[in-house]
Amino acid sequence: MIILSVLITQGASAQRASDFVLSKTIGGDFADFAVDNLGNIYVLNKDNQLKKLSPNGDSLAIFNDVRRFGKVSSIDVTNPLKIVVYYREFTMIIELDRFLNIVNTIDLRKLNILQAKAVGLAYDNNVWVYDELDAKLKRIGDDGSLVDQTTDFRQLFDSTPDPSVLRDQGGYVYLYDTIKGVYIFDHYGALKTHIVLPGWKDFDVLDKSMLGRDAHSFFRYQQGSLDIQEELIPAYALDARLIRIMPSAIYVLKKTGLEVYSNR
Repeated sequence: MIILSVLITQGASAQRASDFVLSKTIGGDFADFAVDNLGNIYVLNKDNQLKKLSPNGDSLAIFNDVRRFGKVSSIDVTNPLKIVVYYREFTMIIELDRFLNIVNTIDLRKLNILQAKAVGLAYDNNVWVYDELDAKLKRIGDDGSLVDQTTDFRQLFDSTPDPSVLRDQGGYVYLYDTIKGVYIFDHYGALKTHIVLPGWKDFDVLDKSMLGRDAHSFFRYQQGSLDIQEELIPAYALDARLIRIMPSAIYVLKKTGLEVYSNR
């Protein structure tokens, strides 16, 4: 078995997930969470209240305007100054500032985008949207205009992707389909490669590595390599609802709250 280098910190030696120790617990019944590159934590409770916490767990801001848009489908905190919150039921994107104040709304229905499962912040601070009905990856401006779009995927693939995760990272856009794997595009919308990595939970991209897991193991795959690196999930994370790996910590969401594990 190849051991997963959970930490991808420049200059640090590779460490196993089992070497990490519990450093913080944030109690609560959370439906989702995200962590930005400054270590701030965003927790979403069952009532759709979004709360921003400092790396130490102190409350920094709360977004309470939850009834107007329905249930939150995804949160993108790639840019801590521009939080993208997506409401799939109404195909509505809300952009928040660092204090979680609304600074912009994008109604995708005005672009005739009626089904979009995967949404994420783009490299230029516009928003990527995968339009399921048109089978196209589209880049949408803050004013709700169509900035760019790909070729119809039905012309590229025998079976179109059904992505649940969209990430813009390191010059590429990653669409992850739990059945078909990951589709990687450049910023011009050209398909670079399709890698069959099916069945991964909690898919994410960190630096140039794709991360995920199943019920028993963590996986890491770097584009262009020949091996999928694997490590058994430590006992402390086996009952996790959601796991996110960051350069200096592993975040584990459980029924009782969010646990943060740091390297020794």
